[in-house]
Amino acid sequence: MNGGRSMSKGSGASPPRWKGVHKALADPLRIRLLEALWELPQSARELAERADVPPDRLYYHLGQLEKAGLIEIAEYRPLARGKVERVYAPAVTEPPDDAVSPEEMAEFLGSMLDATRADISAAYRSKQAGGRREVYLHRGALRLTEEALAELRDDVERLTTRFADQDAPGVWTRLVVAVVDLQDRPSADAVEAESERSR
Repeated sequence: MNGGRSMSKGSGASPPRWKGVHKALADPLRIRLLEALWELPQSARELAERADVPPDRLYYHLGQLEKAGLIEIAEYRPLARGKVERVYAPAVTEPPDDAVSPEEMAEFLGSMLDATRADISAAYRSKQAGGRREVYLHRGALRLTEEALAELRDDVERLTTRFADQDAPGVWTRLVVAVVDLQDRPSADAVEAESERSR
């Protein structure tokens, strides 16, 4: 799984550790923690400030993410009076591939959408309290050929890469893009046969 990056289709057998990853990501808070770490390595104290929860509540969740191999300790940062704190960073992992069951994949993606729902809820609570937050949603249906679908995905990648400078001015903004076919795509043979008939 790549932070702030698209999940692409894999091939071959599902890694045996995927079951642990699936369980670790079953909680939307853990997805929010992982996404925060994709932006930059942080300590439990910094993550707690970001998520607006007590640090003690995060240790269990960070432990679950670490156990699943999704995050790792990047460094031990010295504090006052000889104390140190762990700084967490994402580990290099691969997204689940097509060998994962439909139920597992749906639960995994559902957890990511639950985390997005939590972000939206927090934004609207802030707006209600007088804060300024932007929430923009576009939902529509497009008819896309294989070529148009590839172009759309490339365009999304280009845009996210263009705005991915972590040192740029501005506020952290969550971007969620879902591309889901509403129908089965025709096989390559069927597309070629149709192309032959139209010549």
